[in-house]
Amino acid sequence: MSKKETVFQFHQDDGNIVVQETTWQPLSQTQLMWRQFRKHRLGVIGAWVLGFIYLMVILAPFLAPSDYMLQRRNYVNHPPTKIRFVDEEGVFSWRPFVYGTKRTRDPITLAVSWDIDTTKKYPLYFLVRGNPYKLLGMNSDLHLLGVDQDSGGQFFLFGTDRFGRDLFARTLYGGRVTLSVGVFGIVVSFFIGIFMGGISGYYGGVVDNLIQRLIELLRSFPRIPLWLALSMILPPTWSSVKVYFGVVTILAFLDWTGLARVVRGQFLHLRSKEFVEGALALGVSDSGIIFRHILPNIMSYLIVTATLSFPGMIIGESSISFLGLGIKEPMTSWGLLLKDAQSMDVLLMQPWLMIPGIFIIVSVLAFNFMGDALRDAFDPYSN
Repeated sequence: MSKKETVFQFHQDDGNIVVQETTWQPLSQTQLMWRQFRKHRLGVIGAWVLGFIYLMVILAPFLAPSDYMLQRRNYVNHPPTKIRFVDEEGVFSWRPFVYGTKRTRDPITLAVSWDIDTTKKYPLYFLVRGNPYKLLGMNSDLHLLGVDQDSGGQFFLFGTDRFGRDLFARTLYGGRVTLSVGVFGIVVSFFIGIFMGGISGYYGGVVDNLIQRLIELLRSFPRIPLWLALSMILPPTWSSVKVYFGVVTILAFLDWTGLARVVRGQFLHLRSKEFVEGALALGVSDSGIIFRHILPNIMSYLIVTATLSFPGMIIGESSISFLGLGIKEPMTSWGLLLKDAQSMDVLLMQPWLMIPGIFIIVSVLAFNFMGDALRDAFDPYSN
């Protein structure tokens, strides 16, 4: 709580000097940062969008109308189901519904198409029973929205893939992998970057030269070919979980160099300050100076850098998985889902397979906007 301050103002009224006392309470550092963050409209929108996306992927079993691994051979490459309130006869219904579909094949071109069957009408219900799942330690079979499982109807909000799997469910579950790769990757890369940059900047000398030459060597390689080369090291017999952590390790191993250089510069700047020299004179150990005096002074920069590094992690995982060298089935991610949309024929016939790419674009933009807002918030006196 900031301390209240009193200001006395003097002015003349009808020849008399009047003293006006004004008491006000200045804003704290946290309040200044919050006010500066709210000024950045795109940053606030980005924070809300990210919160909504993370909430969706956390609640994926509840939001998905069906199991993301369930294959329906009779509904391969089914287009997104249109939710309706008005039927073909113009009758309005307060309860949304979907029509059934019939699969037909052109006898000449052999192209498959899905025609609406207006004789089959399936109402949509909230909190319907479906496949069982476990969420936040609780077992349930309730799903937010769907058709009655005994009615025989199907509801595909984003359509299906080439195996008849629900793309909406797979997008939600894929977001869990892609967004968590960013979290774990940032943790690992920041640990390496802060450790290497801190040692380099604090001790200097031969250690500094060796670490800087290593950073220059790693940064001299093209990013994508190096990703591919390191991804090939992962044994093909590994399970999906092992491949997941392998991809995180690869991304973290290549992402720490930029942070290490900046941390080195901050350490070089702060180690000559009076409070560091005073701590040395009092006999404080090197670890105490690093963790109690220097790191707290650059923590705001580290938070901003972490936010701005998320897009790189997301794009890196998506690129590796898109090329078939990252996340493996049965685990899924946004990049792995985009792998099904590589050819132009698929994009023309099943454009809904590009929907996971929209989530990647929106997430990357939201992280960038929020990172810019945080950078302004941690420096509230810059404007």
